[in-house]
Amino acid sequence: MIRILTVASASMLAAAPAMAATGPFFSLRNTNFIVLLAFLAFIGILVYFKVPALIGGLLDKRSEGIRKDLDEARRLREEAQEIYASYERRSREVKGQADQIVANAKREAEAQAAKAQDDLRRSIERRLQAAQDQIGSAENDAVRAIRDRAVQAAVAAASEILAAQVRSGKRSAGIDDAIADVARRLN
Repeated sequence: MIRILTVASASMLAAAPAMAATGPFFSLRNTNFIVLLAFLAFIGILVYFKVPALIGGLLDKRSEGIRKDLDEARRLREEAQEIYASYERRSREVKGQADQIVANAKREAEAQAAKAQDDLRRSIERRLQAAQDQIGSAENDAVRAIRDRAVQAAVAAASEILAAQVRSGKRSAGIDDAIADVARRLN
């Protein structure tokens, strides 16, 4: 490459304006002709040293590198699209699973609420039944207490009647009447 530049610069120095002058075109005194010759010599030197082939090779290498980069970019893009599609699938699956979890939780919550309501209803029924049993027991106790007082009152009344009859001499008829009276009051 340095040789090419050396030859090109020597050709340029040879065609300096001091040596050139105006006149016929194919004369060494015409600067345009000297520049044309220097340019043709420069192109010839470039072709001789196969500079276009070297530049073409470098461009081919560069284009091959770019092609490889583009292929790699396409491959990476396709891979990224596959990863994105996979992500989207997973996202849909996770969303579906989340929806199922929410639906299951709602069903379980509704079942638990229904069970709690049923348990509450049963508890209230048991408490009402227990209260009714207590009320019935209290009624029975009250009835028994009233019967006991009635019996005591009947016995006291019978005692008074018997005592009055014993004094008056009607013992046997009074006893029979008192027994009948007590039997009537107990039933």
